[in-house]
Amino acid sequence: MEKLIENIHWLGHASFRIEADDLVAYIDPWQLGHGPQADIVLITHDHDDHCSPNDVAKIQNDGTVIVTIEASAKKLQGQIEIIKPGDTLTVKGVPIETVPAYNLTKFRSPGIPFHPKEAGHVGFILTLGGQRIYHTGDADVIPEMESIEADIALLPVSGTYVMTAEEAVQAVEIIQSKVAIPMHIGRGIGAMDAAEQFKRESPIPVEILAMET
Repeated sequence: MEKLIENIHWLGHASFRIEADDLVAYIDPWQLGHGPQADIVLITHDHDDHCSPNDVAKIQNDGTVIVTIEASAKKLQGQIEIIKPGDTLTVKGVPIETVPAYNLTKFRSPGIPFHPKEAGHVGFILTLGGQRIYHTGDADVIPEMESIEADIALLPVSGTYVMTAEEAVQAVEIIQSKVAIPMHIGRGIGAMDAAEQFKRESPIPVEILAMET
């Protein structure tokens, strides 16, 4: 178990740093402290708590490649690969697949989801350190999860804008990853209690990572 997740650092909320294969990859960097410079930055969508130009600038250098959707790319500078759901690409030798990320049951007003499918937001499956790591992005349990193969699943548990702890259990029952890591908590969004509930109820091992600064 420890071997599976030893390269993954949780930075709070939906933000992660993954260090493997002599590369540093960030996903949705937000409210960062200090950290190593990024080879790759993956950004799931353009909401401010996922696409933060100031935080990207902290870890970006001339060689950093940002992979994101068009709406996020408009907020950023540098080397940017624009993607959409269902794309596959290789960046600095890292295979990356994009998966739709959207709400089915979370609405800002009747019939208006926080993350509509037509917005084209994504989750990512990247292969680093010999592991397929799936970051759902901001999503509910969606039909596309049926076809996902992953060793490690990074799953939101906070509810309100994304899946609840109970729904995360449903997600891992579908995905059948080797281990799951809860997210979309910390940094003032969501409660750690949701992560503990997910761990208690999950049919697969769940590791609650310590939040790093």
